[in-house]
Amino acid sequence: MGFMDKVKAQAEVGLAKATEATKAGQEKLDQATAKHKADGMLHDLGAALYAERLGRATEQTAADADRLVADLQAYEAEYGNLEP
Repeated sequence: MGFMDKVKAQAEVGLAKATEATKAGQEKLDQATAKHKADGMLHDLGAALYAERLGRATEQTAADADRLVADLQAYEAEYGNLEP
């Protein structure tokens, strides 16, 4: 095996490792983004519950709460249960 063949083989190994690291980093970023979105939905659901408890809820509040619960269930189906 010549010198250039060795360089090429090492470059291919390096590229494969870099691609793997990029993929792992993207997965972590996607998970963090999804968690941030779920946190926002939980906040909005809490605000709807608060409004309901204080008698300030509207028909839209109830519809929003139903939608948020459905969205959170979809999140849990994809990413697992939400942590308290």
